[in-house]
Amino acid sequence: MREVIILGLSGSIGTQTLDIIKDHPDAFSIAAVSVGKNISYLDTFLKDNPVKNAYALSIDDKLRTKYPDVNFYEGDDGIEKMLLDVKHDLLVNALVGFVGFRPTFIDIQRGIDVALANKESLVVGGDLIKKAMCQSGAKLYPIDSEHSAIDQLISGKRKEDIRRLIITASGGAFRNRERSELRHVKKEDALRHPTWSMGQKITIDSATMMNKGFEIIEAHYLFDIPYERIAVVMHPESIVHSLVEFNDGSILAQLSEPDMHLAISYALFGRHLSYSGQKALDLVKCGQLHFAELDPLRFPLLRVAKMVGELAGNLGAVINGANDTAVNLFLKDEIPFLMIEETIIEAVKEAEYIKEPTPQQVKASYEEAVRFAIRYAKKNADIG
Repeated sequence: MREVIILGLSGSIGTQTLDIIKDHPDAFSIAAVSVGKNISYLDTFLKDNPVKNAYALSIDDKLRTKYPDVNFYEGDDGIEKMLLDVKHDLLVNALVGFVGFRPTFIDIQRGIDVALANKESLVVGGDLIKKAMCQSGAKLYPIDSEHSAIDQLISGKRKEDIRRLIITASGGAFRNRERSELRHVKKEDALRHPTWSMGQKITIDSATMMNKGFEIIEAHYLFDIPYERIAVVMHPESIVHSLVEFNDGSILAQLSEPDMHLAISYALFGRHLSYSGQKALDLVKCGQLHFAELDPLRFPLLRVAKMVGELAGNLGAVINGANDTAVNLFLKDEIPFLMIEETIIEAVKEAEYIKEPTPQQVKASYEEAVRFAIRYAKKNADIG
């Protein structure tokens, strides 16, 4: 039995992780959870689950009185304190945004394995985390469907036999629209993802293709493959989650219904187990599967992300800070959709480059990118 901490319990990945763990009660014991601001979800969860440790950004006295046996953590440093206090041997990091970096880094440093759904951990601190992994022996298990697919496809294969990794992209809500049609799109339009049900932030990242840019960087660190051997192709059906091309020209693909339970289960167990509600893929009903090249002019953030990944240093923190801020401003109707890209590109251009940043410099670079994005939006936004 493994003692697990789930960060981001109330989000899509967190709730589906809970589904998997409930299906296999003899495999995992939940040592602690975090929910951010979702106190009502935490209350409901604690009613039915005897978990002894929990984090929320702010804990009210009513919750403490209602659950006197629970150790509550709160505030900006509460998650880190909980990680250090609570015995566990696996962290499921399903946090969204830069806040997920420190928990990943802390546990990897301490030799604790991490099942990773937080893209930003490797985007902002890939070199730091890889160095810590070498020193501690801890492992990363990818939860993103694309990286889970690659993990499954290369299992038992020799890395030197791999020619390239091919990550598929649904294209998001605007995959069939030209750039000229995106000037006045609204958040409601951008949040209508055609195949996946996800949180707001990742759904917008899908529409801008920033998520695929981040996944390129993640794939580089997870599988030690150079950037020039990582490709992205459009695949609107979201049935093929990634492909691996080998030196002999053969290509292996992982296919499944667009259901994150499969990727989460594989990250937790390292093998293909059934789960409640599982829906088998019917190839006949799928019909045709389509693939298309992605136009770099239509999706400029793919090119920018690959450049950021190749330069590394603190630029991952910069692109992440600018993206987090620009997406938030768009969701608040303070900037137009296309200004998300513009803000990110300008932030990367203006950033002071640090080749080998410390964790403190990574944080400072992120915070400066946030400030830059706010200033840039205030000066240039025109949503009329």
